[in-house]
Amino acid sequence: MASPQCCANPPTLNPAAGEGKVVDSFGGIKAYVAGAQESKAAVVLISDVFGFGAPNLRKIADKVAASGYFVVVPDFLHGDPYVPEDADRPIAVWIKEHTAGKAFEEAKPVIAALKEQGASSVGAAGYCWGAKVVAELAKANEIQTAVMSHPSFVTVDDIKEVKCPIAVLGAETDVMSPPELVKEFEQVLSSNSGIAHFVKIFPGVSHGWTVRYNGEDAAAVKSAEEALTDMIDWFNKNLK
Repeated sequence: MASPQCCANPPTLNPAAGEGKVVDSFGGIKAYVAGAQESKAAVVLISDVFGFGAPNLRKIADKVAASGYFVVVPDFLHGDPYVPEDADRPIAVWIKEHTAGKAFEEAKPVIAALKEQGASSVGAAGYCWGAKVVAELAKANEIQTAVMSHPSFVTVDDIKEVKCPIAVLGAETDVMSPPELVKEFEQVLSSNSGIAHFVKIFPGVSHGWTVRYNGEDAAAVKSAEEALTDMIDWFNKNLK
């Protein structure tokens, strides 16, 4: 079950945000894209419940693209992000209409389109709800590497089935993935010697800190930037 923390600090969505562009169909789905299309390494960024129009998410996409990747941020929510003010659709109702399993299936043609375009390696990174989608892709061997930030709904059993290098970035305060659970993920990954992994619990931050931070809070920005650096470093090690 999603917690209130899962939906705290909602972003002000902006369909025009970012230095990239929105395309009507990438692998059959509307998406924000950034970076050089001819890049041999590509990254699929998967949003939290607030969707692909979050300005901070697009900033992340632009920064990953500036590191030499072609980045796709698909609109797996189909123009229907979670709206906290909508009393008729609490998160428990909304989530039933937007399952990670459905997004996982929709991600496959996106990855296929990247490979058709010339990408020889594809990584995926997900936030909160999106991290569960990334876990499914990592289990199915659809991607070459994965990053999960403050994951929601990801279980130890999911981690046991991961088949590619994976980084898990957790928060000190997180109801959805408390540090104890993230440490369990690390133990499982450590016992699977064939899977490269990086696990880090960030002090003084809460669920959502990587993408739903207050841009005027210097400490929050610093923690988010550190997480972004860790993510790009992971891609550089495992995709290039």
